[in-house]
Amino acid sequence: MNTTAGGIVSTEGRGRMRVAMAVLLAIASVVLLSGSSEEKRVSIYSTIANYSLPVLERNRLDYVGLLEVLEPLGTVSGRVNADHWRLRYNDADAEFTAGKRVARTRGTDFYLSANFILEGGRGLVPLADLSSLLSRVLGGPVTFNPSARRLFVGSVAIHFTAQISNVAPPKLIMNFSGPVNPSIATEPGKLRMTFSHDPVVAPGSPKLTFNSTAITSASFLESNGEAEVVISSTVPVLASFSNNGRTITVGPPPTAAATPATAAPALQPPALAPVPVAAGPASVGNAPVAAAAPYFAVVDASHGGEERGAALTEQLAEKDVTLAFARLLRQELDNRGLRTLLLRDADTTLTLDQRAAMTNSASPAIYLSVHAASQGTGVRLYTGLTASGGENIGAFVDWDTAQAPFQALSDAAATSVAAALHGKQVAVRTLTAPLRPLNNIATAAVAIEIAPPASDVAKLNSAAYQQPIAAAVAAGVADARDRLQAARK
Repeated sequence: MNTTAGGIVSTEGRGRMRVAMAVLLAIASVVLLSGSSEEKRVSIYSTIANYSLPVLERNRLDYVGLLEVLEPLGTVSGRVNADHWRLRYNDADAEFTAGKRVARTRGTDFYLSANFILEGGRGLVPLADLSSLLSRVLGGPVTFNPSARRLFVGSVAIHFTAQISNVAPPKLIMNFSGPVNPSIATEPGKLRMTFSHDPVVAPGSPKLTFNSTAITSASFLESNGEAEVVISSTVPVLASFSNNGRTITVGPPPTAAATPATAAPALQPPALAPVPVAAGPASVGNAPVAAAAPYFAVVDASHGGEERGAALTEQLAEKDVTLAFARLLRQELDNRGLRTLLLRDADTTLTLDQRAAMTNSASPAIYLSVHAASQGTGVRLYTGLTASGGENIGAFVDWDTAQAPFQALSDAAATSVAAALHGKQVAVRTLTAPLRPLNNIATAAVAIEIAPPASDVAKLNSAAYQQPIAAAVAAGVADARDRLQAARK
């Protein structure tokens, strides 16, 4: 922006405008934070695996990669020949042609609702056709909820009942037909259970009301590949798990039942150099950085505080596992001369935007986000999958694509860490996904998700299990030190 109604803006004027723009963008980021766009996803549930995938917008329609959908379910391959794409899944074949709606599956024609897209060797099909297409390829029933983008392969749905107990204080007893592992968050008057990987479906009515003054209702919602149960209450409530994850009990803690709830002092994030006003979501690129950039790595233990993450067992929350592992990882990195900042070193609550802004302000060579899962084994490494678009204006970098210039560096770091884990005989898989806050990080960024050994989830929080993994991750980062350090100059 070079002119005003009065003519050319001076250098001094442009400087004032940049400062004003930074302040306005920072304010807007706070005001509009809750309205930021959410990455579209589709969740697939089956007896083999439950997983979610990004939904891609092409020609103003929603598409999904067919190979990626089928890969967790069986043996699948795709082959490109000019504008033809041939898919083989177990014993079934399917053929598609770029720019055409007609496809052929198991020897019969099938008409898509929109053209098939061949993009970089990937076969993209309209999301609206996924249910019909999969039922043909898989040879069995498939149910799809298009508004919520949740797809069920076979009879995998988990049903639940909810009723108030007759004891004092009253408790809400929720019984599920299968084990569940929701993330749980609390806010004044509400407790939210988010089922990201469980095929939980609505009860007879999406809203249940209870004859209780303490716990008044439970509402079932589903959108963007997730299901959510929101419990409304007039007193603070907590959730506990039993019956191998098939029963969740929601009720007031003992102190809340005896005395009125009082506002607890807010937990503070760890000490860090003050984040400039302009370091919010709209202005990640213009945060001033100390000349020496004191931290080589930032380690971020996911979840924390009111956000407990996944319930790994009835007693073990994801937030506790990630913090324990993050502390070990910091020590291993420090032992290798890589000074490391731990974003949270206590049970504190940090939003995704706070984590990204604090990291970008610290200007490390690498950001490592720590997660934990009860399913699978070994370690999964994730790097961001940034969307195209997003306009950069001078020093102001689009918040949702801040990772884009560092994608190759992130991939190189993940490859180095994977090699170190392989060297220690740790099972490892490297994936890309449009994850936050990875896409908001303006440096190399890798998410590390640790899974339990075999089926012993309780060992996830064992130092004996975590230590070798932390050492291997740190060794992989150290092996990539020169390339990571060079990128900071």
